[in-house]
Amino acid sequence: MPQDMFCFADDLGPDKIVHFTNPSLGLRGIVVVDNVAAGPAIGGTRMAPDVSVEECARLARAMTFKNAAAGLPHGGAKAVIAADPAMPAEDKERTIRAYACAIRDITGYIPGPDMGTDETAMAWVRDEIGRSVGLPRVLGGIPLDEIGATGFGLAIAAEVAQEFADVTLKGARIAIQGFGAVGRHAARFLSQRGAVLVAASDSRGTILNPDGIDVEGLIAFKNKGRPVADYPDGTGAGRDEIIPVPCDIWIPAARPDVLREDNVDQLDCKIVLQGANIPATPVAETKIYERGILCVPDFIANAGGVICASVEYHGGTEAGALATIEDKLRFNTREVLQAAAAQKIRPREAAVQIAGERVRRAMALTRWG
Repeated sequence: MPQDMFCFADDLGPDKIVHFTNPSLGLRGIVVVDNVAAGPAIGGTRMAPDVSVEECARLARAMTFKNAAAGLPHGGAKAVIAADPAMPAEDKERTIRAYACAIRDITGYIPGPDMGTDETAMAWVRDEIGRSVGLPRVLGGIPLDEIGATGFGLAIAAEVAQEFADVTLKGARIAIQGFGAVGRHAARFLSQRGAVLVAASDSRGTILNPDGIDVEGLIAFKNKGRPVADYPDGTGAGRDEIIPVPCDIWIPAARPDVLREDNVDQLDCKIVLQGANIPATPVAETKIYERGILCVPDFIANAGGVICASVEYHGGTEAGALATIEDKLRFNTREVLQAAAAQKIRPREAAVQIAGERVRRAMALTRWG
């Protein structure tokens, strides 16, 4: 067994870790298929310059738990391409198509969009190997980034979470780290429910306004390629100034491990609603719990995207996807938070118990591995 697989192996997986390269294109990346007991693994394809096996394996496990918690007939996986997502369009298409060819024979993995990739990228993947999710409408897909599937699910999770914290969603102040595909839709759906956006950040800085930021105005500004810190209706600040912003709901929707032991004590909120995958280190998440902040774990709160992808894969409609997201997010969030409260444990511990048991039951019914 390869050493990197051994380091991350347990009774659930991974099923396989594959490194792929194409020296002529400078292509380098990793696929981790974590578990396929419930069915072929769905997981995003992330493009980022910094790649590690550990991060990819953690993200793949999060997908296993996410799909299991949502009751989907899929296992979990993740792929990471080591490249700059802002590369010229023709280079990006060439890179994505080469990546697709590299994973052609990993038939237990169905790629979807993630940070640095989108519906167009998934169309290129499907054109090469015949399988992907999160496709453009013109190819019969349900474009999960366009409809804001993950952000919609976060709003549903917030509706439930307010019942377990001293928060009322109408009038609640929200701060969003990562005003991208997930963050901007979360802001939109939460503002429709009466929440007030008081801070948002991207990779270049933060915009602050305790009186409230016009969400649609900020989305339009960001869609023009402008950094949120330059938005005129507020005060610009550094990227990390989003962390200590006083608010009711703090939403990480950017990279992994943005909350760490060295900064987590700066949080000034009542709920952390995890829009990104693995946005907090284990130590940070423990400290959040010890401070009495309710933390809704990633693979529960941000499952809207993969639920949408599964509905698409099985031939469903956009309306059906949104209805399924609402039903599953409302039920799963409440189940996890009730279990955590009853057992006096962190919500992540409760969520892992529930999802892990579902994976093990699926494994018991399958000639897996």
